[in-house]
Amino acid sequence: MDIIIRYKKLTFFILGIFTFRISSFAPTIVENLYSNGTYKLISQIGSSVTGIVPFSIAEFMVFFTIAFIISKSAKIVKGIVTQRIKFTQFILKSLKNILVFLSFIYFIFVFIWGLNYHRMPFSKIIGLNIRPASAKELEKLCDNLIRRANILRDLVNEDHKGVMKIEGGYSTVFDRAYLGYKNVSQIFPELSGIYGKPKAVLLSRAMSYAGISGIYFPFTFEANVNIEIPDSMLPATTSHEMAHQRGSAREDEANYIAYITCNMHPDPDFKYSGTLLALIHSMNALFKTDRNKYYDLKSKFSEGVDRDLAYINKFWQSYEGPIEDASTSLNNTYLKANDQEAGVHSYGRMVDLLIAEYRLKKKNSQASFSY
Repeated sequence: MDIIIRYKKLTFFILGIFTFRISSFAPTIVENLYSNGTYKLISQIGSSVTGIVPFSIAEFMVFFTIAFIISKSAKIVKGIVTQRIKFTQFILKSLKNILVFLSFIYFIFVFIWGLNYHRMPFSKIIGLNIRPASAKELEKLCDNLIRRANILRDLVNEDHKGVMKIEGGYSTVFDRAYLGYKNVSQIFPELSGIYGKPKAVLLSRAMSYAGISGIYFPFTFEANVNIEIPDSMLPATTSHEMAHQRGSAREDEANYIAYITCNMHPDPDFKYSGTLLALIHSMNALFKTDRNKYYDLKSKFSEGVDRDLAYINKFWQSYEGPIEDASTSLNNTYLKANDQEAGVHSYGRMVDLLIAEYRLKKKNSQASFSY
């Protein structure tokens, strides 16, 4: 009987695990009933409600949780010191309560977000054929992105150091970000919907040390953005977190969605940021494949693009350290736990989507998603 009672307290965890694993065998059902059904409904309602508040509720919850843990720990230590609480008894009781609480949290996570990891791949939804690419195709993709980035770079503002600058800062980016999704949703209704605006994170400096540009918090349906990152990456990062908000759980696909929504945005700063995101991933892939070609193509960067990329590298290098390493390791574990087997390396798969799009555009210049 004790065993039954013990497992009964973990019912939510067991049910969550079972549902998550079963869903992996039925991506079409998940896509139609959950991602474009249940999740789309609750995420829009939840996001609209939390969107009323101008600050990040998720960040406030972090502050509250830390304060609660400190306060609770202080009381426990005092109780142990005065011998009103038996240490062993307390530890066992605490572990049991923590497991029950985490069991419930995991259950909620699966049903309000986690099942999106098992929806249909975005490539299938939009009809992109993902297959191995040749080095020549990668080279042509990079060359195409460089030419586009050079043209768009001349249309954006820059500061006294010659680095891209967005007039009005992050607030104007958050105000305008929906326009790209408004346009792209006319082609891909899966990305449609009314959601709350992205939120600025007050502890952006801490996020920078952790190597994090943005984070989607499923319990509040908020797209949280590190507002310290370079302006050239701000529109793309914002669009990336908005992709998560719309149910795109896979990181590689969220990057690609950020790229296409930025490129279908009416403003050049968004177009440039999205193209720069694609260029960074593609050139990184080329560097691993053919360094000579990488340096040949790198020489084609305009001075403005070169300055922006150098500034992005300098920014992240200034925050490298043990905190960033620990954060990467934690993120890698999280991704693998949600069936993204490549972990953080799944970000590189964006290039496969870009090449598949490049092939389709080359074959059919009237492709439905061309821009």
